[in-house]
Amino acid sequence: VFHGKKASPIHCNIRDKSNSREERSGEKAAEAVEVKLYGQIPPIEKMDASLSTLSNCEKLSLSTNCIEKIANLNGLKKLTILSLGRNNIKNLNGLEAVGETLEELWISYNLIEKLKGIHAMRKLQVLYMSNNLVKDWAEFGKLADLPNLVDLVFVGNPIEEKYSAEGIWVDEATKRLTRLKKLDGVPVIKQVEEEAED
Repeated sequence: VFHGKKASPIHCNIRDKSNSREERSGEKAAEAVEVKLYGQIPPIEKMDASLSTLSNCEKLSLSTNCIEKIANLNGLKKLTILSLGRNNIKNLNGLEAVGETLEELWISYNLIEKLKGIHAMRKLQVLYMSNNLVKDWAEFGKLADLPNLVDLVFVGNPIEEKYSAEGIWVDEATKRLTRLKKLDGVPVIKQVEEEAED
């Protein structure tokens, strides 16, 4: 496990964090299976090109920083879990680079309104996307393009708040995403229709 150092120069990027960690521990970031750079002080602002050196990384944690844009994931050919919660991310552009491997995306507490590009995440099973800005069924419906999605957390999005207040969120969401096994941390109970007797 590779941990970033929590004190650095004023302008912070991933390369600075990786280099300082390597100097302290002797561990090479490029060889790490799990890279933890969450909650950095000062916070990381950009997913810079040095990310592409993390070729062995399966789990990358960049949550609780000031990242605005997903970028430079091309070299992460083994990445299965990506944690980007509590940043300033506005869209999902850049995720297509890990679309063939990513199984879990943790991206709660960001500024995402549109789900354009989510269809590239063919292996995605878990999506934690609470407290973002998705507000309509057209955007939510794009999640139906994810054939393996079984666990979704969407609480705190305007669409969830509106339909939960009306008491129909679970029914409406699971009607659109029929493969879900868990919604907002609660197992989905499928209604079995009884066959009409002649």
